Amino acid sequence: MAAKTIVVTGGTSGIGEVAAIELAKQGARIVLIARDPARADVTMAALRKANANADHTVHIAELSRLSEMKRVAGEIASSEPQIDVLVNNAGALFNTRQVTEDGLEMTFATNHMAYFVVTNLLLPHLRSGARIVSTASDAHKGARLDFDDLQSERRYSGFSVYGKSKLCNILFNRELAKRLDGTGITANCLHPGFVATRFGDSSGGLFQTVLKVAKPVGAISPEEGARTIIYLASSPEVEGKSGGYYYKNKLATPTKEAQSDADAKRLWDISARLSGVGTA
Repeated sequence: MAAKTIVVTGGTSGIGEVAAIELAKQGARIVLIARDPARADVTMAALRKANANADHTVHIAELSRLSEMKRVAGEIASSEPQIDVLVNNAGALFNTRQVTEDGLEMTFATNHMAYFVVTNLLLPHLRSGARIVSTASDAHKGARLDFDDLQSERRYSGFSVYGKSKLCNILFNRELAKRLDGTGITANCLHPGFVATRFGDSSGGLFQTVLKVAKPVGAISPEEGARTIIYLASSPEVEGKSGGYYYKNKLATPTKEAQSDADAKRLWDISARLSGVGTA
């Protein structure tokens, strides 16, 4: 990974931070998109320690807002002539329904639209051989998209809506890989496992309590959870392979709903209409 530039969202804690630091140790230069400046400073210090020869950089943005997604992608596009790997990892779970300034449900905006917008705006700066890696989850199992209620206005359950957003990630990756066919750019997504990170600690309600109890008992470490991100970003074993859903560095089979080409195309078209990008 020497001299390669890797853009990472959600890279200031948990599996995203571990992956960014490990890829820096392999010689990569990391470009972070972070929400919290204080956490970004801590991660940047770790990146410089991991690879002092690279000019790691950070961009602060709130990835639940379309304007911020577009602004930060534009900043990176103007400062990075070539991107070798894009890691979409930022995500959150909200126990109560919240709506962004764009009128989008917060989970859908943060977990899906940020992947969609940032990826589409950075695509012109990815060359043949570049890789896009998106963190999804087995939480998509049991989820179905209601295209008449993508913003969960009729019914809201924090974990259920989170699962739908992870289904969106897999469908997005499916359509993206199809559109990238023949370009030499690959797109894959992954299930990291049940990882002991900060994820869900501020979600509130019963789910936060369940996580607090479950993590010490059954969760894997962030180091173990990050392995598949690192593998998809750097391993020669997946060179040229695209459109896959991986778990523990191996291809896995997502649900039937996650394999629907029609739903993948429909979700893409709706996302393009909502954001004004990805229409080509």
